[in-house]
Amino acid sequence: MTSPTPSLNRRSTLIDYLSSSLPKRTRLPSLRSRKSTASVASNNNRDSFYAPYAVHQQNMAPIILRDPEATARLLETILDAPGGRRMLCRLARTCKAFKDPALDLLWRDLDTVIPLVTLFPNALLKRARRPALGLIKSPEGSDWEAVLAYGERVRSITYVEAFNTISQTIFPIFEQVPREHLLPNLTSLTWKAETAPGLAYCKPFLNPQLKNFTLEMGVRAPRINEFLDYVLEKTQLTSFSFTLHSNLPDAFVEKMQPNRQLEKLALMAPGSLAAKVGKWTSGLPSLKNFQLDLTNSSTRAVEGFFTDIAPGSGFSTPSSVGGTDGDVLPGDNDGDFSEIRKSAARLTSDYPRKGAFLTLTQLSLSGETANIATFLKHITSPLVTLDLAIEDPPARDDWQDLCRLMCEHFGRTLQVLRISASTASRFSELVRSTSRGGDVQLQHLTLEHFGPLPCLQRLEIELPESAVFHNVDLVHLARVCPNVEVVRLCGQARFPQSFGPPYLTLEGIIPLTSACTRLHTLSVVVNALDGRDETYKTMEISSRALMRLHVGHSWVKDALQTALLISHIAPHLETLKWFPQASRSGVVELHATNWQKVNDFLPPVQHMRLIERSLKPKSVIIEKPKTAEKEVDATVHTSHRGVQVKPEYADVDAQVAPQTADVEIEALPETHEVEIDATPVYVEHEVHAIPEFSDFGVNASPDTEEKAIDVFEPVVEEVQSVTDSEQPSESKTPPSTFIPSINDLVNLPLRVVQVYTYYLTFPVRYMLSFVPSMPTALANYADTEYEPKSPVPESPVIENGVNGVNGVNGNGISEKHMPHMNHMSSPSLHELSADENDMDINPVCQ
Repeated sequence: MTSPTPSLNRRSTLIDYLSSSLPKRTRLPSLRSRKSTASVASNNNRDSFYAPYAVHQQNMAPIILRDPEATARLLETILDAPGGRRMLCRLARTCKAFKDPALDLLWRDLDTVIPLVTLFPNALLKRARRPALGLIKSPEGSDWEAVLAYGERVRSITYVEAFNTISQTIFPIFEQVPREHLLPNLTSLTWKAETAPGLAYCKPFLNPQLKNFTLEMGVRAPRINEFLDYVLEKTQLTSFSFTLHSNLPDAFVEKMQPNRQLEKLALMAPGSLAAKVGKWTSGLPSLKNFQLDLTNSSTRAVEGFFTDIAPGSGFSTPSSVGGTDGDVLPGDNDGDFSEIRKSAARLTSDYPRKGAFLTLTQLSLSGETANIATFLKHITSPLVTLDLAIEDPPARDDWQDLCRLMCEHFGRTLQVLRISASTASRFSELVRSTSRGGDVQLQHLTLEHFGPLPCLQRLEIELPESAVFHNVDLVHLARVCPNVEVVRLCGQARFPQSFGPPYLTLEGIIPLTSACTRLHTLSVVVNALDGRDETYKTMEISSRALMRLHVGHSWVKDALQTALLISHIAPHLETLKWFPQASRSGVVELHATNWQKVNDFLPPVQHMRLIERSLKPKSVIIEKPKTAEKEVDATVHTSHRGVQVKPEYADVDAQVAPQTADVEIEALPETHEVEIDATPVYVEHEVHAIPEFSDFGVNASPDTEEKAIDVFEPVVEEVQSVTDSEQPSESKTPPSTFIPSINDLVNLPLRVVQVYTYYLTFPVRYMLSFVPSMPTALANYADTEYEPKSPVPESPVIENGVNGVNGVNGNGISEKHMPHMNHMSSPSLHELSADENDMDINPVCQ
């Protein structure tokens, strides 16, 4: 079924299109049209110069549409632009010439089957705005017209059961399609099922035109072998990708064995490294693209994949050096020299190397770096594209071996090299970025292990942790990859403040831009610093080919200086990209703002740079000297000559017996026993510490003068003095010397207080002496105490703590004269002698 050829005539307005397609009817002219007609009629002179725009029939020049490839390229460019799908929809609605090409491109690739459901009439849908809910009833007859018409435009479709975006009741309706195949022109099908019924729903989409089939199963289906038989019966696949979370079916190789036209094969399931799988895949004659998962596998398992693979031809032909039948005829008694011939073949480089997949050009491997290096040892085909998904960060020795193997085996044919992180590494990075685990610890991935890669055109390395590169890495890369065109070195890496700025500087890319003359796209994270004066003085570092520069989360210091340096390195740069979003954690907004300034400064600076270089005087062109062609017969005369070389062998035996001698050495250490008396020595020393005492007497009796004062003029009665017999014998002698004791020193203040108390209360006691009830002795004592002629006896010495001797108290006063003071028990009293102004105290010491 072919669609009608679109007309190339383009009408000027939509009104003209509707007026030509709809039936004409009479209508009255509007007021505006009547006015315009009247104005035209009144100005007859202007008729030849003016006519309405609708009068003209403009035909669009069909230059673009004459070339289908150019048209497809133009529409694909529009589709890739932001909002491109919406623009194509509007273009298909408004322009009849672009309707079919735009619709073909819009319906070419579908991410889901929901657009096919929307083609049914709204009356059949449960909810018109939500077609994924399903249909009310089965469609009939004309209900399939839109589905069948647009189904012919579909080339690729994808279904993911885990998303659960559509009701599964839709798929039985697709099986009721009135023609043989629902999508007859479908060439690529991606089906990701989680259940066995979900796997069976893809049968209406299988047709003979299907070439690429991507199948992913979450669990193992019980009837997977029957399903594979149905797929191989209904299709003619050239590309098959099989992902299974459980082991491969037992009869998988037997089911796939008849299909020998496979050009692309991807096996992502446990058990893919079996020996029979390796033998089957290596025997596919047209296999060019092979993808294999080496995750969670050992090196021995990788080696076992090549166990049953034939080493190659060349061992059974008589003319070959390595053949076993060349000089061995029936009946000969000579030995088998096959090993000798193989050794000679190795020396002459005529030995067929053991390898597999000789027609392979694209290889994709995922897993640990050591397993990938082991797998590449057995590949001898001229690979053009190599995609590696390694565990990040790789071990240093494994990374070195991998780089060496890639450059030795595929250095002269490799054009595209992509190195990315495996699924496990990306998942770890995702968990770390969405949690509070902190910033990732970036590591250095050296590029100095790369060997010569003269044919390499595209180098892409995107790893989450191994994202640090130095200037010497780019210098080495420019030396080994002179023809590289696209270089992407972890352009999305983020350098937090805790880690510091990137090690790669903006001037560090100069060796790459100057040596690689074809480099037009570069994506790196740099530290944009000010350029040196030597950099601006050299014109050879400017790149004519560099058009696109992606700096990602690069650091920048001065926007103007950075713009000047970029204009000198890449004066023809067209696109400068960076990450301006500030929502990502750890992004420094200052750098994004400065890169925006760099982008604003760059165009005028580039324009001025190109003007300055155009003013430079052109170099003088020297004409080539005239040459003439002359033919010379240079035929080389050769002759064949055979030389028989027979090596001579000689067996020489040499008996080597080492002479040994037993020597014993006594290595006992010499010891000595020594006894030491460790008893401590004690010395007793006595010191005579008897204190020496000396008696020293001090006469503490003050000189006093007795004076009597007659106040009341009473009759004074002399106090009887103590007789000589009552006084101690020591009273006639001077007072003896004594040493005051501690008890006396403590009692001295108390005695002073008692004396003062006694004299302070003396007037009261004196007045009370006149009271009749009081004893008369007290009055007599008051009269005789201050008698001038009565001598004051000396204080007796108190011994053994006794206060007074023979009825005399401490003051030398008889107790019979002081009956009211018998209650006082002071340890000592004082002799008192008073005159007019002072009182003397004579302490009695013990």
